[in-house]
Amino acid sequence: MAAIIESDSLFGQFFTSGGPIVWFVLLPMSMYMLYLVIDLGFRLRRGRALPSGRATEIATLAGRFGLLGLAGRLAEAEDLIGRSVSWAIGKTRKKAFDPDLFRHFAADCLREQGLVLMRRAEGCHLIGTVSPMVGLFGTVFGMIKAFTVLGSAGGQPQPDQLAAAISVALVTTFWGLLVAIPALFMHGFFRTRIESLVSEAALETEALLERLLEIGRLGPLYSPVHDEPQKELEESPAGPGRRIEESREEVSEPAERVESGANE
Repeated sequence: MAAIIESDSLFGQFFTSGGPIVWFVLLPMSMYMLYLVIDLGFRLRRGRALPSGRATEIATLAGRFGLLGLAGRLAEAEDLIGRSVSWAIGKTRKKAFDPDLFRHFAADCLREQGLVLMRRAEGCHLIGTVSPMVGLFGTVFGMIKAFTVLGSAGGQPQPDQLAAAISVALVTTFWGLLVAIPALFMHGFFRTRIESLVSEAALETEALLERLLEIGRLGPLYSPVHDEPQKELEESPAGPGRRIEESREEVSEPAERVESGANE
């Protein structure tokens, strides 16, 4: 029973007495900060952002299926390297194969991925900067209430009325700091993590692009085994059926010439 009373007392001291500033501003900010921390924690896992051996895997796929075949297999990639390579192939597939352009698109995509992650991490920085200001606003509001009670009571206010106003000032300050300190800490942690992953991914992507460019120089962008026959059929004006008919006509023409010579 004593534990329940103590729990209710703590709840009243650190939540209920904070008023609407805590209920509708600082508490939702803390929940959103928690969501950002969980989301970025999953996004920045090494197994997702930069899996071990990913560059070797992509180079192997490129050797088997060609660059355009590789683009299809990386269309839903979630890692930094896979998205950069897929974007670069997609941008250069309708143009002449240009190694410098290929490198440029891959670097742009990797940079953009880093900026997207940085913008999400900036949410933690924004919360860490604003929440102390909200807490300070609550402090000023509570002190105004306290002096109002003191003035209306002629210098002899009831202790419970004065304590309620002061508690608003202190509790809002407490919540502002409680939200700001972990938010700023996690922003610094995520910023360092993103810079580290993007830098490492840039080095691996540069080495991988050299191997992919060598594949592009030695052979066609499409896979010779899987894509070239289909391309020949697509280039026929009337499709595969027309090509079969043309072959039959080529075979029947010599036979007709032989029969005509025999009759003569």
